[in-house]
Amino acid sequence: MVPVSRPHSGGLARGGLSRRLARRVKPSVSPSTSSPCTFPTVPALKKIALTITSAALLSTFVVSPASAVDKDTSDNQPKPPARMSQVGGELLGRTGTQVKLGAGAPVLPEKLTGRSWIVADAENGQVLAAHNAHWRLPPASTLKMLFADTVMPALQPKTRTYTVQEEDLADLGEGSSLVGVKEHLNYTVHDLWLGVFLRSGNDAVHVLSAMYGGVPKTVADMQAHAEELQALDTTVVSPDGYDAPDQVSSAYDLTLFARSGLQKADFREYCSTAEAQFPGSEKKNGKRQSFAIQNTDRLLTGADGVDPYKGIAGVKNGYTTHAGNTFTGVAERDGKVLLVTVMNPSSEEPHAVYKEAADLLDWGFDASGKVTPVGELVPPRSASTGTDTDTGKSPAANGKSGGSHGSSPATKAAGATGGGGGIGIALGIAGSVLVLLAGAVFLVNRRWPLPDLVRRLPRR
Repeated sequence: MVPVSRPHSGGLARGGLSRRLARRVKPSVSPSTSSPCTFPTVPALKKIALTITSAALLSTFVVSPASAVDKDTSDNQPKPPARMSQVGGELLGRTGTQVKLGAGAPVLPEKLTGRSWIVADAENGQVLAAHNAHWRLPPASTLKMLFADTVMPALQPKTRTYTVQEEDLADLGEGSSLVGVKEHLNYTVHDLWLGVFLRSGNDAVHVLSAMYGGVPKTVADMQAHAEELQALDTTVVSPDGYDAPDQVSSAYDLTLFARSGLQKADFREYCSTAEAQFPGSEKKNGKRQSFAIQNTDRLLTGADGVDPYKGIAGVKNGYTTHAGNTFTGVAERDGKVLLVTVMNPSSEEPHAVYKEAADLLDWGFDASGKVTPVGELVPPRSASTGTDTDTGKSPAANGKSGGSHGSSPATKAAGATGGGGGIGIALGIAGSVLVLLAGAVFLVNRRWPLPDLVRRLPRR
């Protein structure tokens, strides 16, 4: 098998990182001295606007542009299944492109070749457009987002050190992407997460898994966490995303992983880091030397001829022969924060996954407020009340409220007592309190605090 992430090639884009205001991280022995996170900005691409004469009429249709995915319609290419999950909405379970254009909404970008993609509002969870959103495909290193979101909270503080054992690196897949972790040397948790996010290092993933309790435990907990997030398209076999039989995810699920992970300050720090120092194995004058590593996310760094994207703030890219290129990104513009995921574009254009992701982000920012959402990013199960595990919708949304007014079980119990009994009143009050508390948690998770991730960044 081939590397989970394509080896980084080429030097820095013209002008260097310092001219692009890319984030730099000091050697991890002193993480507190890191400089403030900043990102590059470039003019966004202008999109051709489509004048819609009747918003009410068009909002009732699902529009499939002429640029529908070529590989999906080719006889010799894999096709999405006829039936897919409907978590997040019925339209997201359909094949092909799903979008509802309103008055003044721009048309979708031309020549989108990703087998699956999605554009969503990172805060309120509205899905603006999608293409085969629930198609279960190999995720490559984008699965590391789920790994980090699962494992990161348990490995604290990030200054904690660990001496790498030979067995920690014994089961790395042939051709794995590596950051350069060595046996019998000490690394901090901070070091290892930089290796995961910047260099997509499978060696760092396996060491962190060892610290967490081993690969089998890590895989089991990742699967459980995916189910908690209602990412039901995902089957985890390896923690690093290396190709493995039956290991799949979807553009919808990967977007859920990114949205959940971005709630964690450490996750935001690592995924938005463009360049850092990583501990080496050599010593000079009794001091361990370090070497520079750069993030393989070209939209973040602007490397290899890819224009850095205005307002980009991570999240993760990946590549294997089996998965093709995969990418999930988050960006902010004019107070709006969007998430995009693209899986396996067929275009032979260099770095097509980044171009298509950037085009979709541009479209999303232009289309925000001008399209009717085709679905939503559902909240975690623990943050929702009475979620239907098959559809990801609330019972009320499915017409299963259980009563003409959607009464809670506790309220019904109160009524069953005859209305005046103390037990019935207590149950009714308790039920109302639980519903209010659950609703408060739900609202917190429906409006994620992502603007702080990017609005604090200085702009030129």
